[in-house]
Amino acid sequence: MKISLTHPNRRTFKKTANLSGTVRVPGDKSMTHRAILFALLAEGTTRIEGWLNAADCRSSLEVAKQLGASVSFEQESLLIKGTGGSLKEPENVLDCGNSGTTIRLFSGAIASQVSFACLTGDDSLRRRPMGRVLKPLAEMGAIAYARSGSYAPFALIGQSPLSAIRYTLPVPSAQVKSAVMLAGLHAPKAGGVTTIIESQPSRDHTERMLLGFGVQVDMEKEGEKRYISIRAEQPLRATSVEIPGDASSAAFLLVAAAIVPDSDVTIEHVGLNPTRIGFLKVLQRMGAHVEILNQRESAGEPLGNVRVRYQPLSGTDILPEEIPSLIDEIPILAVAAAVAEGKTTIRGAGELRVKETDRILAMAKGLQTLGVHVEEADDGLTIIGGKLNGGVVDSFHDHRIAMSFAVAGLAAEQEVTIENWSAVDISFPTFSDLILELQRERKFE
Repeated sequence: MKISLTHPNRRTFKKTANLSGTVRVPGDKSMTHRAILFALLAEGTTRIEGWLNAADCRSSLEVAKQLGASVSFEQESLLIKGTGGSLKEPENVLDCGNSGTTIRLFSGAIASQVSFACLTGDDSLRRRPMGRVLKPLAEMGAIAYARSGSYAPFALIGQSPLSAIRYTLPVPSAQVKSAVMLAGLHAPKAGGVTTIIESQPSRDHTERMLLGFGVQVDMEKEGEKRYISIRAEQPLRATSVEIPGDASSAAFLLVAAAIVPDSDVTIEHVGLNPTRIGFLKVLQRMGAHVEILNQRESAGEPLGNVRVRYQPLSGTDILPEEIPSLIDEIPILAVAAAVAEGKTTIRGAGELRVKETDRILAMAKGLQTLGVHVEEADDGLTIIGGKLNGGVVDSFHDHRIAMSFAVAGLAAEQEVTIENWSAVDISFPTFSDLILELQRERKFE
């Protein structure tokens, strides 16, 4: 692999003959964040195996240490001795880096337990809306002081005890749901049972993992609505957590297999949580050959192997009700749409405007640079598939944009160069190595 010395933050990908083999992707980012936070809150020492050692999760780890966690390593396992729920007031600003999960989930834990904490992040995180989590925490009695528009940095003045609430999520958000649930553990006032109401399902890693830490979570469904209730003053108990491979990371390699002729790729030990694998249903609908093998369960989370073999793809419509289960995979699905026969529409994805970058705009600009006909809407894209040309595209410092255009380069007629490539380290630092491993003819530099 050649890396230009004059442009150390660029990476170029070229068309490859095929991709073939069986690999594992790094641990699930969402689950790693939660395991670190719950271990901090728990009594005793939690062992976390398969954790994702990437920039976002290291942000959570550093924040946990500032709040009182004792961290050590044993071979590839992460050991965290928790605080039993008695968090320490941090001596410095809590820097959450690029991680929206860190800043939102830790806010829920801090809201009742820390007398004062200031949370911030990098340039991207400071442009992402925090009102969606600060509003329900304020309803519970927490006090927050934020920049105009409810942006970070913001200060939380912990109030104990908090009041339980019934809160209807205005948009599907596992991060907001999780923050309210964690605050609810310390909200014995007003009945002591906090209930979150979802009109559309969002990721349920928090519900599943809290059960593993000894916390009872009640879940009911009435029609299309889902009710998640948590009773206050339940202690967390240390446990062992096995983190499967990240389905969102696997998506890049699986879509690559779906669009590069003569490819056959299997990802082992990958998470198969139903709230995370909507992209596989879309790939199947587009015509990809998808198999789920060796399905099993660990700590309440389904996992298994996923095999994708190349077949020509056709365009499809990705509907608003599907978005929560594939929100992070829309950039790479847009690449699949760019090589598919016919038209693909994506709607109901306005949330992408406020991710690490405006992902709708970033994908539209990048695909247009590669010669694809793309129409941008407020909440999605319309893509006319065919073929990809080459060009230079910008990741806008967004890891998922960078990897999506890397996959595009593997199927494009000319080479594709990605600016600001280092963003990949946020979630998938071994991405380039695994691409090399899957290439029979190494036409990659």
